[in-house]
Amino acid sequence: MINIVLFGKPGAGKGTQAEFLKTKYNLAHLSTGDIFRFNIKNQTQLGKLAKSYMDKGDLVPDEVTTKMLIDSVESNLDKNGFLFDGYPRTLSQAEALKVFLSTKSSIVTATIALEADDEILVQRLLERGKTSGRPDDQDEEKIRNRYQEYNEKTAPLIEYYKNQGNFHAVNGIGTIQEITDRLTKVIDNL
Repeated sequence: MINIVLFGKPGAGKGTQAEFLKTKYNLAHLSTGDIFRFNIKNQTQLGKLAKSYMDKGDLVPDEVTTKMLIDSVESNLDKNGFLFDGYPRTLSQAEALKVFLSTKSSIVTATIALEADDEILVQRLLERGKTSGRPDDQDEEKIRNRYQEYNEKTAPLIEYYKNQGNFHAVNGIGTIQEITDRLTKVIDNL
C-alpha cells in the first residue's frame, strides 16, 4: 500500500497534481476540504458536529477531522493506497494517522511537499479567484494570512516527517507536466 501525504501552500498545485497521481497509482485522493464538504452537505453526524464548530468560527477539533478521514479511508480500501491532501495539519493528526495506518499494517510511505515562492503562489490564487468564485482566492490579505497559518502549523510536521526519513521536497514551479514528472520520479523511487 502506498500512502502519500501531499503538502503545499494554497495554490501550490496539490489538487491538480492529485488528479494525475491518483489515476497513475490507483490511489484514493482524500482531500480534507472535500471530506468536510461531503459530510456537511450530506448532514452526517460528523458533518453536523464539524459545522457546529465552523458556524462559531472555531477550528474543527482534530478528533472530528481524524474520524472523518478514517471513515473515508475505510470506504476506499479497494485502492492501492491513499493520497492525503490537507491532512495531517497538526502533530496530533500526524500521530493519529500513524496509529490508524498501523492498524492496517501500513505506514505513511512518503511525505511530499510542493514548494513554491509565496509571490508566485499569490498571483496564481488571485488568477484562480477570477474564475473559481472562491472569496478566499480573491483577497490578497486573506491569501497571505493562509500562508502564515500554513507556515506556523506545517513547519513542525515537516520536521516530524524529516525525522522519519520519508520527507521529499519537490519544486512546484513549472508546467503541470514538469511538476507531475518530478512527483512521479519521487514516487517511483520509493
